[in-house]
Amino acid sequence: MWIRKLFLGIFGFGAGVGLAGGFFALLIALGIVSRFAHQTKTGKFLWVYEMILAAGGVFGTTWYLYGWKISIGKIGLGIYGSAAGIFVGAWAMALTEVIDTIPIFMRRVALKKGLVLIVWTIAIGHTAGSLLHTFLW
Repeated sequence: MWIRKLFLGIFGFGAGVGLAGGFFALLIALGIVSRFAHQTKTGKFLWVYEMILAAGGVFGTTWYLYGWKISIGKIGLGIYGSAAGIFVGAWAMALTEVIDTIPIFMRRVALKKGLVLIVWTIAIGHTAGSLLHTFLW
């Protein structure tokens, strides 16, 4: 029985390390961190961004793994949710930019006008879906 638990622990740890390594490698390959540093003109602090990103991954995994609770209140939850949403949105947009999803889509459907409307519609749809999921389910 203990050998099974040991094997599952080693397998789980290895899978987690592999998944986290792939995720952070994708973030670096997409250039999100360097793009944020460039846009904010804080390129000399790039190492700080990278260390905070790695520490966030370690602390987030640890908190999830051990089920720790943090009481930050509704305002803190709103701040955290906004920051997480901005990060995920920037990550998704960087991914679409790298694989050229939007230009390929525009060429395939022969779209000449209305791209701004499409982007706003997608953003509003995602927001509405998130709000419905949060408050109704």
